[in-house]
Amino acid sequence: MRRCFTCGGIFDLEEKAKQVVAFEELMSAPDFWDHQESAKETIEKCNLLKAWTEPYDALKKQLDDLAELFEEVEEKDPLFEELKTELASVEKGVEELEFKKMLSGELDGKNCYLSINAGAGGTESCDWALMLMRMYSRFAEREGWKVEEVDLQPGEVAGIKSVTLKLTGAFAYGYMKAEKGVHRLVRISPFDSNAKRHTSFASVDASPEITDDISIEIGPQDLRIDTYRASGAGGQHVNKTESAVRITHMPSGIVVSCQSERSQLQNRETCMKMLRSKLYEKEVLERESELRALSGEKKEIAWGSQIRNYVFQPYTLVKDTRTGAESGNIQAVMDGEIGLFINAYLKEFSS
Repeated sequence: MRRCFTCGGIFDLEEKAKQVVAFEELMSAPDFWDHQESAKETIEKCNLLKAWTEPYDALKKQLDDLAELFEEVEEKDPLFEELKTELASVEKGVEELEFKKMLSGELDGKNCYLSINAGAGGTESCDWALMLMRMYSRFAEREGWKVEEVDLQPGEVAGIKSVTLKLTGAFAYGYMKAEKGVHRLVRISPFDSNAKRHTSFASVDASPEITDDISIEIGPQDLRIDTYRASGAGGQHVNKTESAVRITHMPSGIVVSCQSERSQLQNRETCMKMLRSKLYEKEVLERESELRALSGEKKEIAWGSQIRNYVFQPYTLVKDTRTGAESGNIQAVMDGEIGLFINAYLKEFSS
């Protein structure tokens, strides 16, 4: 029995491996930590490259070892079946790495700002927005990402009107861009004494966190800056001073807000960082759209419309309207098991 043992067909990682070596040499320099901000950025870039090269190197070594063993073992040998099982496991790892290749866009490897806004429907929609916040937080935890609450506006009775989370981890934006759009819930409302079925909507947006080495020009005359008292928990200082900040970029209509920090200055800095991220994302997506148009690619990745239905009654089903991916285990989905939908989206829309 002869097999072709190679994972070189996944993609060429030679250049990435060279970059890792260069970063490691830079990080070993005695004066590396003299400039802490640039040092942290270097480490993040190196870790992102290692997220590609280390799994590839491990898989290649396993395949090389298996190739040698298969040459020595006869098919009748009991060890042969064990080797086949191990090979299947390695092949699954190769498939996962091939899937990860789809997250090779300019923005995919970056951290992410995730925003959820309740739609029309009052308390019901606010509760739905809170449920989505919990779902994404659980998914982020599964991925090993750090979750920070940047801004939260509570609902008047229950739930939340809006929230912005910062997700810090490898390929956070690459995954969460699949969730942009309107999410629709159908269920028996716990807030309706007549136990009638209600439909609720919430919108989800994601934008990449960009670093200071990317230049985005924003004119002061293009900004409207509002301050207000932060809401929710936070203590006397947070709730009794106008520390929360909302910035509107007039030319684009983009609005960002932050109330997670104690001072107005810190919240303003965070807002500007989010605004720069959204403007840079807009620029990159427009550039990619132009390239798709030039190449004749007809698929459009639009996020303004309804992308997924979550039905609790009269049956249980979560179905993505873009890809057709679906799951009947709605509890698992609400507990953060949304990889099925993200994977289907990336396979459908990633080039």
